[in-house]
Amino acid sequence: MKKLLLATAIAALSVSAANAAPMVYGKAFVTTDYVNADLDVQAMDAPFERVDNESDSLQVNSNISRLGFKGSEAMTANTDVIYQLEYGIRIDGTDDNVGFKSRDTYLGLDNKDLGQFRFGRNYSVSDYINNVTVTEGFWDNLGASSLNGGTIAEALTLTDGGRVNNSIVWQAPKYNNLPLELALQYGADESFSDDRDNGYGASLMYNPGNGFTAGIAMDKDMSIAGDIVRGSATVDLSKYVAYPVTLGALYQEADYDGAGTEDGLVVSAKMGLSNFAKPAAVYLQYNATDSLSGLNGNDSDQIVLGGEYMFKKNLMAHAYAGYNSADLDNNTFVVRGEEVDDSLVSVRARGDASVLAIGAGIEYLF
Repeated sequence: MKKLLLATAIAALSVSAANAAPMVYGKAFVTTDYVNADLDVQAMDAPFERVDNESDSLQVNSNISRLGFKGSEAMTANTDVIYQLEYGIRIDGTDDNVGFKSRDTYLGLDNKDLGQFRFGRNYSVSDYINNVTVTEGFWDNLGASSLNGGTIAEALTLTDGGRVNNSIVWQAPKYNNLPLELALQYGADESFSDDRDNGYGASLMYNPGNGFTAGIAMDKDMSIAGDIVRGSATVDLSKYVAYPVTLGALYQEADYDGAGTEDGLVVSAKMGLSNFAKPAAVYLQYNATDSLSGLNGNDSDQIVLGGEYMFKKNLMAHAYAGYNSADLDNNTFVVRGEEVDDSLVSVRARGDASVLAIGAGIEYLF
């Protein structure tokens, strides 16, 4: 009897330990890219000098590679503790040799009746409805493209949601199997000032499982000092006709405090290919942005053509070519070196910027 009790206790402890063990996951995605970036602007202040900077290089880039740990542990019959620690890693290295950067990192609760709560550093819920963007590698850059070669320009495509420190995300439970996914977010401004702004956001996705999705989202004083409102829709044509094509569109308005309103549009198409030994696809995506960062007269267009080939479900090859062209006619800030003492000087300028990038690489999921 004692041996039976001991065996039962050991088995129970083993199950408990197994439940508590986190899942280790990650992604390694490296590409080789030919990048040509050009900035041609004229200073808006005396002596009105021109800055013409062109960078032409072959680069090795790590693209949103990551390492994470996540898991859950039962508290009661209806509630689990959930956790995630995820860090971005730079496989290609960095100048300061620091390769880790915090991504979504939280501790939370998951209740069958009340939904899921996440406390920590969470991505803006405005991104929960973005299943439209299909670009990969160098061009997975929604809100993040910038010039190389010692020059810095404003973002060359529409503003993206960001990760919010000191935030709470609530994901609503399913109600009567309605095809709706609701999420709310609060971001605490913990500065000791009278004008601190706490942020909030919300998203709602409609996904009935028939190949069509539609979503709407907003956030205030979270990703930017101001408001972001976006809507999206996708349709998988293979659910209705004999074409393996998924179409998507996303429209966004970002209203910057103290500036103007940025209007952004993304349209995409992705088609599966059946004449290969393994699953493959090609895609085309176009981004259009008016009044970048709320500055009237700063506009950009970006188009990317790419493809992917799946050797396995977790091992993919990518190839792409893209071009971004921007007219920067309103108060673009450029950093240049001062000839006298080698210091960096911020110059208000207007002009043109462009980025051409062609690349290919391997993505491995684990």
